[in-house]
Amino acid sequence: MSRLRTPLKTVRGLGSARSGTRHFIVQRITAVALVPLSCWFVWLALSLVHLDYAGARALIAQPLHAVLMVAFVGSVFWHAQLGLQVVIEDYVHTPGLEIASQLAVKFLCVLGALASILAVVRIALGS
Repeated sequence: MSRLRTPLKTVRGLGSARSGTRHFIVQRITAVALVPLSCWFVWLALSLVHLDYAGARALIAQPLHAVLMVAFVGSVFWHAQLGLQVVIEDYVHTPGLEIASQLAVKFLCVLGALASILAVVRIALGS
């Protein structure tokens, strides 16, 4: 692997930190998972248009729809966090602001995912 590095990069210790490949693969997996989940979500949203509140809750409470909704929400927030991480790494060049932005994005994505999943679980369990 050292053959691919220039002598200057070898001296400076620059090169792959070996975390980029995992990030790339996970982002692609969430993107692929979101294709069928987004189609299902659009179908579900269109199904909810003509339902009242009780009917909408009953539809979401069905086990298949609840599981797919949790998978959709988890994939959306995970994919969003990964994408925003790349944007921050590429465009924010102040170290303190970059770290604060990364922490804020991770915190907000985890908070949003947990709140959404809790809402779906509460609907599915009837509470």
